[in-house]
Amino acid sequence: MRTVLMVAEKPSLAQSIAKILSRGNMSSRKGLNGACSVHEYTGSFIGQSAHFKMTSVCGHVMTLDFIGKYNSWDKVDPAELFSKAPTEKKEANPKLTMVKFLQVEGRGCDCIVLWLDCDKEGENICFEVLDAVLPVMNKPRGTERTIYRAKFSSITDTDICNAMNHLGEPNRNEALSVDARQELDLRIGCAFTRFQTKYFQGKYGNLDSSLISFGPCQTPTLGFCVERHDKIQSFKPETYWVLQAKVNPEKESSLTLDWDRVRVFDREVAQMFLNITKTAKEAKVESVSKKEKVKQRPLALNTVEMLRVASAALGMGPQHAMQIAERLYTQGYISYPRTETTHYPENFDLKGCLRQQANNPYWAETVKVLLSEGINRPRKGHDAGDHPPITPMRAATEAELGGDGWRLYEYITRHFIATVSADCKYLQTTISFSIGPERFTCVGKVVTSPGFTEVMPWHSIPLEESLPHCEKGDLFPIGEIKLLEKQTSPPDYLTEAELITLMEKHGIGTDASIPVHINNICQRNYVTVESGRRLKPTNLGIVLVHGYYKIDAELVLPTIRSAVEKQLNLIALGKANYHQVLEHTLDIFKRKFHYFVDSIAGMDELMEVSFSPLAATGKPLSRCGKCHRFMKYIQAKPSRLHCSHCDDTYSLPQNGTIKLYKELRCPLDDFELVLWSSGSRGKSYPLCPYCYNHPPFRDMKKGMGCNECTHPTCQHSLSMLGIGQCVECENGVLVLDSTSGPKWKMACNKCNVIVHFFENAHKVRVSPETCDLCEAALVDVDFNKAKSPLPGDETQHSGCVFCDPVFQDLVELKHAAMRHPMHRGGQGKRQGRGRGKGRRPGGRLNPKKPKDKMAALAAYFV
Repeated sequence: MRTVLMVAEKPSLAQSIAKILSRGNMSSRKGLNGACSVHEYTGSFIGQSAHFKMTSVCGHVMTLDFIGKYNSWDKVDPAELFSKAPTEKKEANPKLTMVKFLQVEGRGCDCIVLWLDCDKEGENICFEVLDAVLPVMNKPRGTERTIYRAKFSSITDTDICNAMNHLGEPNRNEALSVDARQELDLRIGCAFTRFQTKYFQGKYGNLDSSLISFGPCQTPTLGFCVERHDKIQSFKPETYWVLQAKVNPEKESSLTLDWDRVRVFDREVAQMFLNITKTAKEAKVESVSKKEKVKQRPLALNTVEMLRVASAALGMGPQHAMQIAERLYTQGYISYPRTETTHYPENFDLKGCLRQQANNPYWAETVKVLLSEGINRPRKGHDAGDHPPITPMRAATEAELGGDGWRLYEYITRHFIATVSADCKYLQTTISFSIGPERFTCVGKVVTSPGFTEVMPWHSIPLEESLPHCEKGDLFPIGEIKLLEKQTSPPDYLTEAELITLMEKHGIGTDASIPVHINNICQRNYVTVESGRRLKPTNLGIVLVHGYYKIDAELVLPTIRSAVEKQLNLIALGKANYHQVLEHTLDIFKRKFHYFVDSIAGMDELMEVSFSPLAATGKPLSRCGKCHRFMKYIQAKPSRLHCSHCDDTYSLPQNGTIKLYKELRCPLDDFELVLWSSGSRGKSYPLCPYCYNHPPFRDMKKGMGCNECTHPTCQHSLSMLGIGQCVECENGVLVLDSTSGPKWKMACNKCNVIVHFFENAHKVRVSPETCDLCEAALVDVDFNKAKSPLPGDETQHSGCVFCDPVFQDLVELKHAAMRHPMHRGGQGKRQGRGRGKGRRPGGRLNPKKPKDKMAALAAYFV
């Protein structure tokens, strides 16, 4: 019997596919990484009996990064990142140990079937999986085929079974195009980002952005927003005049007529037309025309249109909408949500999809009529050769999906029903009048067949006043004629929907990456999302774009990135050489980078106008150890300390509060210590600004506070306050927070684990003694007699937090309340005191430990 390994892109997908293929007759178990399950069953494969193992990854297995020293902003010239800096593939999420997990499951397997998402990213993940499992799989006999690729567009029985019966091969060219995009974005983005971030954050204090990033797609996206802003700012309103006439076809009714000239910009000319028409007492009907018109049903739905509507009509940001769509897809409610195609293939089961919606009260009647009278073939759209249009695959209710999930599903379903409905037909009546020598018109529309607008009522023809029945030559008394003075108005800021349209038009990003680029310019504080989901550029965003235009407009114009995207598509089609495209594009941007660096003064001139220099920003906080003058604390992102006398800037931990720490000084450099805190429910620790930026010991890294400092005698160091190995992460040490009394706690110096203990204790100290069982440092606790929870009314006790039964009920494990990752996890073990030698502490905390950390990670990816 052959063993077949099958791999999907997400745990929930693996379960759904396995359930369909095994007809529910499968066994399931957790994988060694805790995040991915393995579903096993027996069946037939290529005419032979086989044992199937279906599992998954959690998105990309590997990520591209620079090696070693090239990740240091301080040690490497950004120009080296274009060619000299070597790159390597690293595990995308080391905590998931995905490579090891895949190798354990793949060992001894004869074949592999890849069920990754059917787009370019999915093809790339296919080869990441193959790189991990092929070395441990059984070697093929002769020319025996062992690698198979499943192509599917929805999680339905029909589609999954059809994919299993028509297995193909993974596409190496599409995977290479993703590799090329990753390397280009990494090298170009990092080089420009590092240079301009260090340059401008070293000069200005109120930029309010922790990273001044550049991206080959992100920057042109910002450029569109700033271009619209510039049009608004340079707009000069002009006054114009409109002639408005009202006629009275009946005594108590009036009809407003539109002037055929529309408007004039000369006041005297407008007054002349008013004087001419005022002499007339009646309006004469010159012509009456009636035309049957058609409002076409929509094209089938693709990703870009879905994102546009989600933003404009549903008020959802593109990235949020995409996340919801992916969830609906993995749950089997809709087909694959990343597609550029708006044309259904001839063999697509439109009636089958429509029947699924026959019982939904919102559109059941429309669906039943279509099924009984026959559906209309959808309009011929664009076939991009990827996936069918986004289609509802399963009936759902509002109670099932709830909130935004239901709102997006409802739109997708209504759109699909509309594509197979009839066009909307209406009768348009146009009456042309003459008042003196001037012509006026009024138009009326009457719906004759609502068609698709029954299910998409927001597209319906608006109700209008019915026009009077009249014929050529009829006369109507004039109610009034007047001159209206108006002004031209500026355009509004771009909506997300308009920005998506521009990005698609100019070839910036893909259907999958467009939401990411828009989200990035929001996260970087380059634009803010205003009411109506309009994108208003910030000062920083405006100055950056103007600076790029001043130095090299191609950095911000869409033309060069659009050309790169075309080259990447040619790689995917096998029509361009991967190495040549990479080399040529990097050479272009390397030249542009050198010119940008040489010309940075041009952008700096613009920065000076909008932002304040470091010396003029912030408030005095702590003393510099060199000059003993006060350094200023700059709270705007990225928060930092600046000594104007020494002209030195010291970075600080982000996303928390900073205050002076009791005016205590570092014994190494005489800098005053500061205290960082993530809040009362989070963690806090002191740090020396100088040591934080210039590690004093070899086993320390930049960005470490006193809770990771290995100074042997400093009272704030890890050596003096470290208690024991973290109960969750591998490299962390639980360190006493000496500022936390009377609600005492110790916190991991690597992850967000917090242990609350000894509430209301008068003093808590770390003893020089260690536990015989777990080697953690003992803790000395003093309680006030009135509040002592110790047995026998004792007020003092010394023992191990993990092993001492007296402390058992006084210790509680929690997680810090953090919204952002804010601590850098240094690798490598340090022999600081209180560190267990490869052993976990005793099991006192284990009952309160989260059940499955990896399961929580998996839930995030699902």
